[in-house]
This record gives sequence, structure tokens and C-alpha cells, in this order.
Amino acid sequence: APQVSFTLELEFSCSILLDRAEVMLQATSDSTEATPEDNVVKLSVPIRYEPDLFLSSNTNLHRYEVHPLGTFTHSSGPEFTTTVKVQNFGCYPIQNITLHIALPALGHRQATILSVTHVLADNATCVLQLPPEGTQVVPVPPEDLLHTDR
Repeated sequence: APQVSFTLELEFSCSILLDRAEVMLQATSDSTEATPEDNVVKLSVPIRYEPDLFLSSNTNLHRYEVHPLGTFTHSSGPEFTTTVKVQNFGCYPIQNITLHIALPALGHRQATILSVTHVLADNATCVLQLPPEGTQVVPVPPEDLLHTDR
């Protein structure tokens, strides 16, 4: 039996959001067929739109000097603010976005190098939580930072 293969490429509008794409294919012939009912097939496939997310961050403290070993003080360092922004540059709405941010909180000898004082959220729900029990938190020895650019 003859066989035909082809590819369908569909374009969708930003103004009309569809859940499914439905296509009906029908083959016709001048010949007389015994079973013409199998000449039609209906295809229905779900549509998933590709997101176009952009993640950016900005801070008002770009440099902070950590004292050498043995000279840690118990006073807290400078307070700084970091802003994290998630933007949707696509034309389709995005739902249920979860953003996990891991903060470097421990240094050499388990010294606390960062503590979060407050969280401000605009159009989002933020949950501040410690790592689950049993999670191995590995502090970074200072000598490892000598070979790190950032």
C-alpha cells in the first residue's frame, strides 16, 4: 500500500492561548473503496508553551573583606541588600514558579559569615528555611578561596 509521511509545523498567536491542537486528516480517491470510513483520522495533542524566563540579581555591597584566621570578631558585618528578580519575557503566562536560593552561611570552623535579617517579597511568597536535618554542610576553608575568582 502507498504511504505518505509529512511534518506539520504550527504557529500560535500570543493573543489566543489554546490547551490543545486538533488536526483532521482525510484521504480521498477517485477509486471505489470497500472501507472508506478508515480514510479519516483525527489527532488531538496537548499544547505546552515554552517559557522565556530571565533571572537577575543586584546587591548594594560588591566587596567585603573577611578577616584572616583567628581575628574574627563577634560583631556583625555590614548590612547589605540583595534583590533577586524573575521576569517573564514570553507572551504566555507562567504559573507555579519555584526559585531556590542557597546562601553561603558558614565559613572556616563553622563561623557564621551570613545571616538573613529580613525578607521582602513583591508578588511572591518567600520561605526561609534551614537545610533539612542530616544535610552535610561543608564549610569552605580559606585557602580554597585563593583560586576562586568570585
